[in-house]
Amino acid sequence: MTEKHEKPQGKTAKKKDKPTQQPPSQKATEQKPQQQKTSEPAKQQTRLLLFNRWDTSGVAIRDEGLKRYMKLDSLAVPRTGGKYGTDTILKIKMSVVERFMNKLMLSGHRGKKHKITSGHHAGKTPMLYNVLKEAFMIIEKKTGQNPLQILVGAIENSALLEEVASYRLGGIIARNAVVTSPQRRLDIALRHLTQGIFRSSFRNKRSLSNVIADELIAAYNNDSKCFAITERNRIEKEAEGAR
Repeated sequence: MTEKHEKPQGKTAKKKDKPTQQPPSQKATEQKPQQQKTSEPAKQQTRLLLFNRWDTSGVAIRDEGLKRYMKLDSLAVPRTGGKYGTDTILKIKMSVVERFMNKLMLSGHRGKKHKITSGHHAGKTPMLYNVLKEAFMIIEKKTGQNPLQILVGAIENSALLEEVASYRLGGIIARNAVVTSPQRRLDIALRHLTQGIFRSSFRNKRSLSNVIADELIAAYNNDSKCFAITERNRIEKEAEGAR
């Protein structure tokens, strides 16, 4: 009889020796915040900055018509090497900073008389890269804002809303006001900004970076001294009279 009573006592002793384990739900909750803390600095390190200096995520485009056509990519070196140069439609995939640099190389003709020739324009990508980076640093010192936001605001203020289209009506040439498409608005704004920079830097002792900074700040403030702002007002007045 005594032997039968000894067996259940041994089983109870084994159960007491087992260590207590925490439920798996508590371990998962303790490990999750540690994983999140380690992943946050890794994301910050992999974020690209424009010219390895400025962040493009906080730049806002207020003009709804230009949001689709104004590309703000965070590229350390805004240069695609003609990747989107096969067709004119593909230029909406190109960064605005790169398009601005390309326009500085060749700003285009002003009017139908071709007053500006390509012989006065020269330069290479490394030179314009350093000049534009220095101009952005000057803008940051003067305004205390992100220079890319100043560039976007200057383009928005320089973009046309309507212009004049000429067509032949019988024996005369008629003029009519037409609404400008968003892609053409961006193209003309970049052209007028670069032509104003070329105009003010020609035969001037100031450096090109200072001229670019002053022209962009004046366009951002909607100043009438800026060439792009005066051209926009002139063309829109002509369109208003041709309605």
